Amino acid sequence: MSEPRSSLLRPTPLRDEPPDGERRGDGAAAAAHRRETPLARAFERALGAAPGAPPSGLPDALWGKALVGPARDFLQRPGKDFRARLVAIGWALGGGDPGELPDELPLLVEILHAGSLIVDDVQDDSAARRGAPALHRVCGVPLAINTGNWMYFWALDLLGRAPLGAATRLALYRRLGRTLMRCHEGQALDLTARVAELEQPLVPGVVASITRLKTGSLMGFCGYVGARAARGRPLLVRRVARCCRDVGVGLQMLDDLGGLTSVARADKGLEDLRHRRSTWPWAWLAEVADPRAFAEAQRRLRRAEDERELRAVAGALRERIEATGRMRVARHLGGALAALRAAVGDAPPVLELERELERLQQSYG
Repeated sequence: MSEPRSSLLRPTPLRDEPPDGERRGDGAAAAAHRRETPLARAFERALGAAPGAPPSGLPDALWGKALVGPARDFLQRPGKDFRARLVAIGWALGGGDPGELPDELPLLVEILHAGSLIVDDVQDDSAARRGAPALHRVCGVPLAINTGNWMYFWALDLLGRAPLGAATRLALYRRLGRTLMRCHEGQALDLTARVAELEQPLVPGVVASITRLKTGSLMGFCGYVGARAARGRPLLVRRVARCCRDVGVGLQMLDDLGGLTSVARADKGLEDLRHRRSTWPWAWLAEVADPRAFAEAQRRLRRAEDERELRAVAGALRERIEATGRMRVARHLGGALAALRAAVGDAPPVLELERELERLQQSYG
């Protein structure tokens, strides 16, 4: 596949790109990790025209404090731009010329994701994101929420600006609205379903629902955007979107597992345990442990009050499910690719997706 027109789709070294859920760093680390990201470049361009342009006569310093500063801070942080590349893969599978992919389409999914991370960090009271303090810890909760929400509407504006036919634009608007609803439904479950309180038989289904709604919906939207904008056949569009959704579920499995198995990502795993989140390691434990063993693991989690006790819970959970988890992840991602191959064969975009997933699996530890 030739080089796409969008600058968002050029891969960047994984050493600068912590996994989506990784939350680490302080002020010094933030300066080291910031760079001129594609999102930051798009934001700087937007400052000259709506959205992002200061109201007439308003001092730049005031506007910077209100919106430009917080948005620029977050968008300068390095990410993998994987969702943008899913849009390009969907576009190619739908029959689009890679050189004609509208810049607005990969950009809008990354902006949606950035906004969701900011709001998610507020709701989770997370300490860090993408190598720097979480935005609400930099500028305060009210400004962080407003900045994250503003990014949702920036994405809508980008969709309105993309050079698309009326029917295609309407289809993407409808899918975007449904995707945002599903993501918020998944977040509602994620914020309330505490694994230490759930009955064992419910845990796998709860975790799967959270992941499909919260992570899978946005990933599926990426594939849908590309394939639908390229005017792919309806059945093909559905299959591409389903594959991308399932890839998102698999990567969330890796993210949850990496919090237990990667030393570099141990803080993420401890945060999940501290907040009693319903994650994939608990889903796998619920499937393989007898009721007494699972109940005891829940009791240990409820009683864990300090980092030492949380690390003990993490160690026991890792020992019990690591091998099972890695097998389940490989099976799930392999199944997603196999389903796509059944629809389109070994097309170059499928091979590209396979290579992307191999790189991402290495980055999660």
